[in-house]
Amino acid sequence: MALFVAGLSHKNAPVELREQLALEEDKLRELLRDVAATGAAREAVVLSTCNRVEVYAVAEAPGEARAAMFRHLCRHRGVDPAAVEAALYTHLEGDAVRHAFRVTASLDSMMIGEPQILGQVKDAFALAQSCETVGPALHTMFTQAFAVAKKVRTETEIARHAVSVSFAAVELAKKIFGGLAGKAILLVGAGKMSELAARHLVEQGAFPIYVANRTWARAQDLARALAGTPVPFDALDAALAGADIVITSTAASEPVVALDRARGAMHGRGARPLFFIDIAVPRNVEASVNTLDNVYCYDIDDLRQVVDANIRERLREAQRAEALVEREVARYLARLGDVEVIPTIVSLRERLEEIRAGEVRRTLARLGGASPETREAIEALSAAIVNKILHAPITKLRESSRAGSSRSWLDLVHELFALGRK
Repeated sequence: MALFVAGLSHKNAPVELREQLALEEDKLRELLRDVAATGAAREAVVLSTCNRVEVYAVAEAPGEARAAMFRHLCRHRGVDPAAVEAALYTHLEGDAVRHAFRVTASLDSMMIGEPQILGQVKDAFALAQSCETVGPALHTMFTQAFAVAKKVRTETEIARHAVSVSFAAVELAKKIFGGLAGKAILLVGAGKMSELAARHLVEQGAFPIYVANRTWARAQDLARALAGTPVPFDALDAALAGADIVITSTAASEPVVALDRARGAMHGRGARPLFFIDIAVPRNVEASVNTLDNVYCYDIDDLRQVVDANIRERLREAQRAEALVEREVARYLARLGDVEVIPTIVSLRERLEEIRAGEVRRTLARLGGASPETREAIEALSAAIVNKILHAPITKLRESSRAGSSRSWLDLVHELFALGRK
């Protein structure tokens, strides 16, 4: 039986092909049941996300199993198998383990360090378990992959730094206010990016939310979606005065928040900061607003600089994470190798112990009235000889297994010592 992973991802397949192969949960169940019914693979887990479609499996003939499983998948989706075959990659045994660890730890993601992939892999694993296509090999590998992903997140800072404009805005707001609980948000304009930033802020405890938009119906719709309150655009000054965080994203050609308007919003606030997140192009907040005391204004270029710096930091942390994954892969394969050769080691020890015990009985029978001390000495001597003989083959079996070349040595030991396969 061999472990393998085969699939395609954002690295080698266009989004059009990935979209064609993406499977909903009911289709995934159907595919897994087909695989189990045909016996194409002994074990199987299918991971289907917007960025990858992969099959992790254990089979006697990986090449045949891969072809069969993707034929099933292509038939399910009405896709030409030839187009898929040209994009497929395959990793076997140790390389498959390494790939699984890297994917689960988000080192193979389009955005390194993104947290969603771990949940997606766990969901795929749980679905395969419910379909009874997970056996001991995949159970062991994925359980360890989840542990490695957790270790990567706790021992590196790969996921700490924001790598989207909306998350960068949240990160900056945290630095300005210390905490976001109870901070009032005002959306000026109703763009998708400002809505996303507002949602992230709410997740961090910011509330209430107010929405001001020139189109009143749009202000009402977005406020309803965010559990907020719509504000008439002509009441913007009063809304600014009550806000802590202002996100602007209107299509206005001139600044919506000029210096005088911002100064008016600060009147009577004391030292309470006002944070502008201006993600509009052209900018909605006049550049001079940033000169006011306790006013902080970041435009889209400022946020992108933060994102770029954070991406560079993630890439540095990814190097640490890669080294950690390599260590964990080596440990896993060493343990796996030991498990593979243990039955042969046990058989070898049992075979030599059988020979030793038989020879000791014959020797003691010839000696007749040997004293207990003599009998004990003969037992100890024969046991020591067996251990000396066993040391070299056992060491070689373990070393070859950890190097990924145990099969020939297992066959040789079985032949030399006439061991029955277990």
